[in-house]
Amino acid sequence: MTVLVTGIAGFIGHAVAAALAARGEQVVGIDNLNDYYDPALKQARLADLRARFGDAVAFVKGDIADDEALDAAVAGRQVDRIVHLAAQAGVRYSLENPRAYVRSNLAGHVNMLELARGLAVRHLVYASSSSVYGGNRQLPFRVEDRADHPVSLYAATKKSDELLSESYAHLFRIPQTGLRFFTVYGPWGRPEMAVWLFTAAILAGQPIKVFNGGAMRRDFTYIDDIVAGVLAALDRPPADDGAAKPGGSISPHAIYNLGNNNAEELTRLIEVIEEACGRPAVRELHPMQPGDVSATYADIAAAARDLGFTPSTSIERGVRAFVDWYRAHYAI
Repeated sequence: MTVLVTGIAGFIGHAVAAALAARGEQVVGIDNLNDYYDPALKQARLADLRARFGDAVAFVKGDIADDEALDAAVAGRQVDRIVHLAAQAGVRYSLENPRAYVRSNLAGHVNMLELARGLAVRHLVYASSSSVYGGNRQLPFRVEDRADHPVSLYAATKKSDELLSESYAHLFRIPQTGLRFFTVYGPWGRPEMAVWLFTAAILAGQPIKVFNGGAMRRDFTYIDDIVAGVLAALDRPPADDGAAKPGGSISPHAIYNLGNNNAEELTRLIEVIEEACGRPAVRELHPMQPGDVSATYADIAAAARDLGFTPSTSIERGVRAFVDWYRAHYAI
């Protein structure tokens, strides 16, 4: 049987596909290779998968908002599970190009639900986001907390995905698990994320932009810990037994936080990157950006209980691994 991974050329998709192939799974991935950030990085991730796993990981270029492309990606394959990670990412970009979020995150998510329905898959695991908690001031964020006041369009689309999945789980009994990721970083990461931006600027001797005067906290979560959580969720589809699941559903639909369970000060992150790079940062202080929040912090009790999720990578070790990868990848 085959696992379909959407967004396979993305940061988390690449890492999940590699982990699945490493444990002997057959994987087919789909990605539209858009230019939200440099497509060369996405191609490099695909090349890495080809070099390491050969035919065990197949790739189809396509857009999840195109239902015909989705059908073509799985044609002739026995897909029994889906890890749906494709999405238009980024809080700030959603202010500039909202239609991209509607197409990918809403229309694309419905297409994935219809595909899962047609294939009668055993389990659909999909990416949600810590952004759904909006301006919630009660920390840490719990899956039981209300999440109906999004402060960005990106957050609104991710919360909408959860509601769409709940509807399909109720109507068609499709086992689904939504995972609210908290600030994922690590090797092969995304160039618009803070760890990458700060590392690139510091190594180049350029200033870094520090928003809200540095008075921000994030639950930085290392990629290997996230991947372990995704695979643990994939292997444990929620039961269709009428019992309440994390997130409140009585359908076969569960929602979990995947975070490091530790909110780090932004100033501490900068210090750790400075140490790993071996040089100081030049700080430019800026106000809070529209759609951003001052703090994220994951309560992972449900994921620990049900999935055995136990993140173990400290920010010091994780940042060092990223900086080492960045230097090697760009020959610095």
